Amino acid sequence: MRYSMKRQFVFIFTLVITGTILLCLLANNTLLEKYYINNKKNALIKAYASINEASSAGDITSELYDIELQKIRDKYNINVLVLDSDSRMVKTTMVDQEFAINHLLNNIFYGVSKEEILLEDNGYMIQIVTDVRMQTEYIEMWGMLDNGYFFILRSALESIQESVAISNRFMAYVGCIAIVVSILMVIGLSNRITKPIMELAGISERMKHLDFNVKYTGNDRTEIAVLGNNINEMSEALETTISELKTANNELLKDIEQKEQIDERRKEFLSNVSHELKTPIALIQGYAEGLREGINDDVESREFYCDVIIDEAAKMNAMVRQLLTLNQLESGSEIVNMERFDLTALIRNYIASSDILLRERTISVRMEDYEAVYVWGDEFKVEEVFMNYFTNAIHYAQGEKIIDVKLRRMDGQIKVSVFNTGIPIPAESIEHIWEKFYKVDKARTREYGGSGIGLSIVKAIMESMNQKYGVTNYENGVEFWFTLDIA
Repeated sequence: MRYSMKRQFVFIFTLVITGTILLCLLANNTLLEKYYINNKKNALIKAYASINEASSAGDITSELYDIELQKIRDKYNINVLVLDSDSRMVKTTMVDQEFAINHLLNNIFYGVSKEEILLEDNGYMIQIVTDVRMQTEYIEMWGMLDNGYFFILRSALESIQESVAISNRFMAYVGCIAIVVSILMVIGLSNRITKPIMELAGISERMKHLDFNVKYTGNDRTEIAVLGNNINEMSEALETTISELKTANNELLKDIEQKEQIDERRKEFLSNVSHELKTPIALIQGYAEGLREGINDDVESREFYCDVIIDEAAKMNAMVRQLLTLNQLESGSEIVNMERFDLTALIRNYIASSDILLRERTISVRMEDYEAVYVWGDEFKVEEVFMNYFTNAIHYAQGEKIIDVKLRRMDGQIKVSVFNTGIPIPAESIEHIWEKFYKVDKARTREYGGSGIGLSIVKAIMESMNQKYGVTNYENGVEFWFTLDIA
């Protein structure tokens, strides 16, 4: 991504860390030497106070005080020279004692340049001087003690300057390492921050295409986790809302299309019912009258008459129930509940429930191992559509006796097809098979108790969900199909 947060994190943190280290180097280079000199100046003042106190008490000439002077030299790197009022040496830790005495006397009698003075007090003066012989800078304090002795304290600045240089180099090395380590840490940190953000971006992208199956799975307690949980809740709310909207939309479309056809369908319904029930009613009436009049007195004949009456009554009952279902669908009195469900599982479950019937008729069912396919539709009505297709395939399967069930994806939809080997549907019957009570092979339909209403119910259900359906003839069989929107 051109404007990736990860890149911005790395760039900003690297810039901040580099700037901080450069600022430290600049401060170290410009202020550290002054800070050292100031500390050295305070050390000189402390040493002066110790020497002045010892000289006033008369202890400066003792061997015990030699230990104190040694401590001053070792701790503060300060050398000491003390002269009495006659310029005779009282105490010293100087290596070049003669030079130090001359230098002190020159300062006392001839003075020094004001530019070299760092601090001037009643009893002493602190200044920075350059040793011409050694080409070395020193910070020194000289003056007079309270008892009239002259003194000079000196400390080389070369060690301070070398310490500053070493400190700068060390900080530069450490700074480079710190920058590299910080960049790696920032990259890791940015990955940890941006990874859940990219996950949320992916979830929102899929939600944009109405895929609500994915959920944020982070288990931390950060603000991103709160956002992820809110997106999960929003996804569930959107799925519910879209389901309700689809249901309402289908109902609205169905009402608009069917309102003008209600009266005509009622007339057609009454006409078809009276026609289809005429034959079974006549059979029931005829066989019932024969039983009453005792046309055949043997038990076997009476049982045959009773079986016919029961069979015809059962067919009438099944027909009436189918007609009531069809009437509810066509009149719009039955709500189509649009929901999201697994179509593959529905089909597999129904095929499994038909296993006994398939084995009785020695029919083979072929279906690939499809993954779960989530669709929008009324799950119970979609099952009824598939049941009608599959039942017809069982009854009409001939030849190899194979039923082939397929699921094909196309342009945001899934096409479900049920093919059975057998005799193709006559061309002149193709356009009529969806009509109520139409039977291609009336003898075969009556043989298994068909009423000619099943495909009419399929038509009504698919149109109630605004989906496509159809039939395709092949040389070796027939394929019925329908479509649903992929969720």
